[in-house]
Amino acid sequence: MVVLNKIYTKTGDDGTTALGTGERRPKDDLRVEAYGTVDEANAAIGLARAHLDLALGEPVAQLDAMLARIQNDLFDLGADLASPDEGGELDYEPLRIVPSQVERLERDIDRLNGELQPLRSFVLPGGSPWGSQAASRRRSAARPCTTSTASPTSSSSPAAG
Repeated sequence: MVVLNKIYTKTGDDGTTALGTGERRPKDDLRVEAYGTVDEANAAIGLARAHLDLALGEPVAQLDAMLARIQNDLFDLGADLASPDEGGELDYEPLRIVPSQVERLERDIDRLNGELQPLRSFVLPGGSPWGSQAASRRRSAARPCTTSTASPTSSSSPAAG
């Protein structure tokens, strides 16, 4: 379990931030941006979970549990991004995304998609004011995650190590 006794670092703000390894990087570094976008997506999912009506029964409770697992996986992803694997030894075992997490997410997506009719057009946010806002926020929070973490061939990409 991670224990955070303080939420400040006492290092001031010189325009850099510390990675999990202790290395300082500029706050506009692609790696820092990547785990920031992951955190935003996590917050958007948390907001959606807060508006679920668990009184509607088991299907909603299952959805809430799935979203909670996704939030935990996103936290692991942020930790993974904050501790680049540079081949050296660390004094701790860093959190890493493992294939089973990806496979579980894919199974969840397949199960949810299996309950839907085939899409014939792009889905526009709507239905209710909350549903429209939530869908739009989740999309706009998640999209930068894919672009900021998915370029392993670029030496400046977080996925490159």
